[in-house]
Amino acid sequence: MTPDPIARLRRFNRAVTREVGALDTSFLGRGRPLGMARVLQLVSAEGTDVALIRDRLGLDSGLMSRFLRSLEREGLITTASDTADRRRRIARLTATGGAEMAAYDSIGRDRAARLIARAGSRADDVVAAMDLIATLLNRDQLAIRPADPDAPEALFCLKSYFNELAARIPGLDTGKFPVPDPQADSYRPPRGRFLVAWSDDLPVACVSLRPLDAATAEVKRLWVHDSARGQGLARRMMTAIEDEARAMGVQRLKLDTNSALTAALALYRATGWHDTAPYTGAPADIWLEKSL
Repeated sequence: MTPDPIARLRRFNRAVTREVGALDTSFLGRGRPLGMARVLQLVSAEGTDVALIRDRLGLDSGLMSRFLRSLEREGLITTASDTADRRRRIARLTATGGAEMAAYDSIGRDRAARLIARAGSRADDVVAAMDLIATLLNRDQLAIRPADPDAPEALFCLKSYFNELAARIPGLDTGKFPVPDPQADSYRPPRGRFLVAWSDDLPVACVSLRPLDAATAEVKRLWVHDSARGQGLARRMMTAIEDEARAMGVQRLKLDTNSALTAALALYRATGWHDTAPYTGAPADIWLEKSL
């Protein structure tokens, strides 16, 4: 017997609802429901646009207003019109609200640690499956943003990128590619760019650009997290870095790759890249360029 996929999904939904306490009137024992706790989580001390929180959580205006009033009555947040645009309302976390969020975070981390421990030897598989599901569900909210090449999210992406190369290219010596990159300055504005894609708070892709000469730049380090593959993200990353190059006045792009990276190579060829003369050494065995 193979259970119906719909039935399996509904079983999963019931298990998650029970595990996270989605129906509890006091989420994590802190005296307010999950929805209100999620609103509080998205408010920063610097100020957050109420409309952005509402859109992020998919709440209607009436429910959002009730949550905000309750949080204000507790002294956890303040709300006020934006001084620069009176149409916008800004919510700010108070010191009391910050302490409450710290309590939520501590309890939440302990609960998550217990869940992972229950998975035993399957813990890595469970976390990978969670990444896959969360990234798929958050696909419409994925954001591509600039990052410093030495920022934690960039280093995470680069380490993941080189680990994957080592697994796919026989004999690759990752020691030749230190992280952080000693040439990080070449990927910083105004000379270059480093982009990271975020799914909620998980960095799921990166790509970078560095100059070769006055008219030419090189695309480097295209990587997509396992959980985000098959959704067109690599193409989006390439489009984003090409747009950055155009804005910088670059006229031609180059990249090097390896024939073992078949999916990446197929993407490049499908988006207008063509073969060019070698300009780097191993592990590259294919060199491409594209005019902008």
